[in-house]
Amino acid sequence: MAMEVQETYIPDTSVIVDGRFCEFLKGKTPADVIVPESLISEIEHQANEGKSIGFTGLEELKRLRKMCDDGRITLAFSGKRPAEWQIKRAKSGEIDELIRQLALDNNSTLVTGDFVQKSIAEIKGIKVLYLEPIQILSRPIETFFTDDTMSVHLKEGTKPRMKVGHPGTWSLEYGAAVLDREELTTIANDIVERARNDIRSLIDMDVRGATVVQLKNIRIVITRPPVSDGLEITAVRPITKLGLEDYKIGDSLMKRFKERAEGILISGKPGAGKSTFVQALAEYYNSLGKIVKTIEKPRDLQVSQEITQLTPLEGSIEKTGDILLLERPDYTVFDEIRVSSDFTTYSDLRLAGVGMLGVIHSSRAIDAMQRFVGKIELGLIPQIIDTIIYIENGGIKDVLDLSYSVKVPSGMSEEDLARPVIEIKDFFTGTLMFEIYTFGEQVVVVPVKKRQKRDMKAVVNHLENALRDVPHKIDVDDTGRLKLYVPEQYMGEVIGKGGARVRGLEQDIGMPIDIEEMNFKASESVGAEVTANKINLNVGREFKDKEVEVLVEDSPLFIARVSKNGIIQVKAKSVQGRALRKAISQGQKIRYSII
Repeated sequence: MAMEVQETYIPDTSVIVDGRFCEFLKGKTPADVIVPESLISEIEHQANEGKSIGFTGLEELKRLRKMCDDGRITLAFSGKRPAEWQIKRAKSGEIDELIRQLALDNNSTLVTGDFVQKSIAEIKGIKVLYLEPIQILSRPIETFFTDDTMSVHLKEGTKPRMKVGHPGTWSLEYGAAVLDREELTTIANDIVERARNDIRSLIDMDVRGATVVQLKNIRIVITRPPVSDGLEITAVRPITKLGLEDYKIGDSLMKRFKERAEGILISGKPGAGKSTFVQALAEYYNSLGKIVKTIEKPRDLQVSQEITQLTPLEGSIEKTGDILLLERPDYTVFDEIRVSSDFTTYSDLRLAGVGMLGVIHSSRAIDAMQRFVGKIELGLIPQIIDTIIYIENGGIKDVLDLSYSVKVPSGMSEEDLARPVIEIKDFFTGTLMFEIYTFGEQVVVVPVKKRQKRDMKAVVNHLENALRDVPHKIDVDDTGRLKLYVPEQYMGEVIGKGGARVRGLEQDIGMPIDIEEMNFKASESVGAEVTANKINLNVGREFKDKEVEVLVEDSPLFIARVSKNGIIQVKAKSVQGRALRKAISQGQKIRYSII
């Protein structure tokens, strides 16, 4: 009777790191197993890098050792240990080639879960067995969620914590039992392996001490020492999907979305409901017949099948942006804008004519825009961003409108200080709230204080009393700026030593004063009628209601308004009257000038 030949199996990395090989061997014992040294080196390297697949691989190798110790399999290690450059190029197939060669040399069956590995082995005539993905038996992360659970927080040595409710109205609930490291490790391994084998999931990042996974609609962050002080799993899941109509948006904002808004920032604190709102906005544009796509890292927005969801290509957000520039969608959702390359890609797509809906963390609406300052040229910001929406407790709290103009910034008065200014207004009221402009070499974001309406009549009266000793004229232009006209010879007296007098006047009235030279062309002598109580200067009816400068020879004396009869009347005992009487008695010329 012929003896049955015992099969020899050589696994590759793909079936070790997800537990498939040990599960396969349960129905094949006894069996001979040869583990390639190149596989050991790759798993060791991944574990030293702190990556999840390295730790799950180590756990699987421990299971193989236990099966050997129990007498169910024979276990041997063979093959060449790869060079450092081969380990670094594992993704290019260097390690797989060493494993294939070992299987060929030993006339053994190569066991793999990698379709490419299977195909190459078959081409080379190597016996190969392909294993379909399996699910690790453990407590799935989903069991911690209820219908209204927003997020789950698991850490070794503590009870599970769950945020239950909705943005702004949630409460923290606790699980019954304390979690140990072994249980958390099993849950973490289950998450990673399911993400590796599910086409709707992906491992977004896997570095030393941290792994980010998108498991269907759940975003999961796994941290371990040295990043955190213990193994921790944080899982966040959207609990509701709203339409734009659920936000009770007014007609003016809906019109903005439909006709003008193409550079939109949706801002707010973590957990405020930004992603829920941007999903609703994306679905609204999709319903209008627009081509909508997303850039997400990871892909966790809950949108309809018509909206294509993209993630960084080969880890590069710029490369994904290049793809979108070729596809030219009508709108692109950018969730979330964090690092410099994100700001650059968002800006490039917007300047290329793509409508952009960016999601960004900020404590205030204005902070969202400020994060663009310094990353792109100031003058381009209004072309990139036109609307900022601030979300709080799941609803719209603020909407800001951006525009660009050349003006004198608020709080400045000199015309030569005019410069390009970005104006940020409250969308609903039109109130100017902030201005952004360059000041020296710096870009400043200045809040615009709401000014109280001035009583300009009281301001003018105050100045008239304060300047009784100086010929002058006060005017208020259309912009509300105050002009003070003074003859050249009185300029120094009005300004004061070191500008002290004019500064005092500005402080008294609470606004700047523009002082300009009073230009005039004097008339010939004017007739004067002197009585005991008054002096009448006959200017002429053609000048009625006009303000004129009265001069003695060429020296200005005072400014007065001509009556409807063409007369300027001066009290004889006033300062001006006594000066006029003296000038007349000395035969000096009394003249006037129309101001």
